[in-house]
Amino acid sequence: MDTSTIAQLLEPYIQLDEQRLAAISKYIDLLLKWNARMNLTAIRGPEEMVQRHFGESFFAANHVLSQGRAKKIIDLGSGAGFPGVPFAMMASEAEVTLIESNQKKATFLRELIFLLGLKNTKAFVGRGESYTQTADVVTMRAVESFAKALPLVVQLAEPEGRVVLMISSAQVAEALGLEEKVEWSKPIAMPDGHSRVLLIGKNK
Repeated sequence: MDTSTIAQLLEPYIQLDEQRLAAISKYIDLLLKWNARMNLTAIRGPEEMVQRHFGESFFAANHVLSQGRAKKIIDLGSGAGFPGVPFAMMASEAEVTLIESNQKKATFLRELIFLLGLKNTKAFVGRGESYTQTADVVTMRAVESFAKALPLVVQLAEPEGRVVLMISSAQVAEALGLEEKVEWSKPIAMPDGHSRVLLIGKNK
């Protein structure tokens, strides 16, 4: 997909420079290639990928990073790299770890990191419970077993660290109830008008 089309599709979410748009174009090509062989994402159309995956991830990254810089970022259950890779593209000074337990998906992430030349990013193959470090920003999007994963996200966040969830509006009440020790901000609706929100909390 050409960069002008990508820029147009991303307009409701964020405006990016030509370098990042070109990187997204490469990312989409690799994602489509791998998605033909294995289920990296249920979304198959490139245009919907740009809006749902890239648009929402860059919107979240831009919002979070505008509220304060990040030294270390962890993306739990990274899958096809969302939102971790867009965060890495926006925060070149941060050390970004993509945690993925599926070996094939982790192999995709490593190839993607190499393709995009993301020197600040690494993939950790394993479960989040096995990762011993913490970060000042921990992200999670569309993982299975939300109730089990949420306490782990909080565990991976440093004291005063930020917990960043990209979830459906229906999951907000569950998140607030599960983690009372997190100081949650008001949910932010995604620009696309769907029922997905950005929920950010501070670990007490």
